[in-house]
Amino acid sequence: MPAWAHRSLALATTAAALLFSHAGPGVAQTSDLVSKSAFRVCADPANAPMSAKDGSGFENKLAELFAAKLELPLQYEWYPMATGFIRNSLGANKCDVVIGYAQGHELVLNTNHYMTSAFTLVVPAHSDLASVTDLSDPRLKEVDIGIIAGSPPATHMARNGLLKNAKAYNLVVDRRFESPTIDLLNDVHNGTTGAAILWGPIAGPLVKSNYPDMVVIPLLKETLPPRLFFRITMGVRMGEKVWERKLNSLIRRHQDEINAILVEAGVPLVNDMGTEVMVVAQ
Repeated sequence: MPAWAHRSLALATTAAALLFSHAGPGVAQTSDLVSKSAFRVCADPANAPMSAKDGSGFENKLAELFAAKLELPLQYEWYPMATGFIRNSLGANKCDVVIGYAQGHELVLNTNHYMTSAFTLVVPAHSDLASVTDLSDPRLKEVDIGIIAGSPPATHMARNGLLKNAKAYNLVVDRRFESPTIDLLNDVHNGTTGAAILWGPIAGPLVKSNYPDMVVIPLLKETLPPRLFFRITMGVRMGEKVWERKLNSLIRRHQDEINAILVEAGVPLVNDMGTEVMVVAQ
């Protein structure tokens, strides 16, 4: 799950963001802490399709792009995306940036956002549900729906009378040993559930690479809170304004290349207000 996910999500997602511990007192907050010899990235080694130790995640590709633009070698500090992630990586000065963080997360200083995405409905491509666009559609009451426990769409499911058919999957896990998102998608694939609701940057790439029989539908018509779209930034240490501005400049100048990486991965991109799917040329 994205780092951002973690308290909003809770994001409960990005919850998971809900669990990060605050950096301890006394941590320096100046640009002097940023390495000048490497682009040091804090990342989960088992958080595919976002980050992976083998470099296959789309956040890995973004890290490679930024390291190249900075003309610095890429260096990772690997740590599971769970309690203590920020304290033990960014806060401990073992790295200088988290590639994916929800805008407004209080544990980091956010750069400008480089993408906006939304929660999605994942259904079999040839089912009647493939034309569903919102959670009030009565057809959804006829099937079991998988959802990550505690994520924002759960409130919308409750509002629309869908929780009685919900199958919950764990929100905060060590992805090295457990993968609830894969379990959730596998259950749709094998018919255990009829649909799933999942954060788009997870659902889109996984469906594109492994589930050609399913479709991913961004949920852009839910107008009541909580919102289901999020602007994703890079997270740096509090006080690192010089570093933040440098990354902002790179995001602004290389947005087309960033978009190309995200689209190639299968990430569903939406406009900044979460009302329309963006069409990005490839």
